[in-house]
Amino acid sequence: MAYDITDETLLFLALADEDHEDDELRRRCIGSIGILVFVGMEQSCYECSEQRQSRRTYLIRSDLLPDPHLNTPWQALYSAQNNHAFITTMGVDVPTFHYILSYAVGALGLVLHWLNSTMRDVSLMQIFALVLATVSRYLHFSLTILLHALKSIPEAYIQWPSGDDFQVLNELVIARHPLLMGGFGTLDRLNLPVQTSQDQEIENATYNGWLHNHFVSSVIAFSADGSIIQCRLNAPGSWHDSRTDQIAGRIKAPLKAGQCLPNDPAERQKLLSFDQQLLSFHQTAEWGMHALQGSFERLRIPLNIHFSEQHCDLLEVCVRLNNVHVGKVGISQIRSVYMPIWQEGKQDRMVWAEFESMVFSDQHHNDRVAQFHLSSRNF
Repeated sequence: MAYDITDETLLFLALADEDHEDDELRRRCIGSIGILVFVGMEQSCYECSEQRQSRRTYLIRSDLLPDPHLNTPWQALYSAQNNHAFITTMGVDVPTFHYILSYAVGALGLVLHWLNSTMRDVSLMQIFALVLATVSRYLHFSLTILLHALKSIPEAYIQWPSGDDFQVLNELVIARHPLLMGGFGTLDRLNLPVQTSQDQEIENATYNGWLHNHFVSSVIAFSADGSIIQCRLNAPGSWHDSRTDQIAGRIKAPLKAGQCLPNDPAERQKLLSFDQQLLSFHQTAEWGMHALQGSFERLRIPLNIHFSEQHCDLLEVCVRLNNVHVGKVGISQIRSVYMPIWQEGKQDRMVWAEFESMVFSDQHHNDRVAQFHLSSRNF
């Protein structure tokens, strides 16, 4: 059977071939464009990665020791079991570390290193051979674990004295300050720096006009044996002490310059003598605050304004650990001064009675704070 191919048929076949070639060319162009886009995206990602690497402020796994369980600085420190090294880096000696560890199992060494220093996370990464994400997660949950554990440790309790406790503490006080009958402790305000908030109400609440900066405030009471017996934590920095203090009305404060004195010379001398001993005893609050911030240097770094609940947990951990330091480690200037270790004999007590004037005579002469308080030396 023969077919008669006309001119129209040839023209149709030619057009079909041209359309096929156009489609093929179009597909090749689209493919080429896709390849170029893909290569461009890969190159862009590579360049962005290189830029991030140049600005990276943390370490990656290849920058650290290969195994966190072997031959790390922390493993070397822990294996040595040296009290001095433990106290220097974590604030507790070896027995106390294991005592806390029996209550709190979970990154205790890491969180104590963090609390007792202002070091950046990159330093913790080097010490423990952990990547940044692991360090951040461990710090978050281990602080919570430590707080729950401290609530169960008797030495970490924060409790107001009761019964005979008042008499025992007052005896420690009157051994050095005979006129302070009934005294058993001191308290003061602790201002900790905090970041500035974008929220106007929060910004105003944390701003302290007297200090011209933003703070969260706490009022902390110390007993004569150095332990913390009461505290009010994480209050706005703009609040007055009277709003954060829970024991108002039971506080004796030193006299201020310009305050009225009795006309009777004997009464005036009695009041000034009492005030001098009260002012000396109030120094224990300064010692306590210094010990708290000196032991837990993390408190010197401005707190994140967006995590108020974490502030409170951090502060509670610090005040409870302070009591552990006092009770188990013996780290307390208040305790070393007021606990009668070196006052067993009459001669020892006489030496202690004159110790302040013998050692600190120059400091009294150059004291810039004393000018705002009255003392018997002014009369």
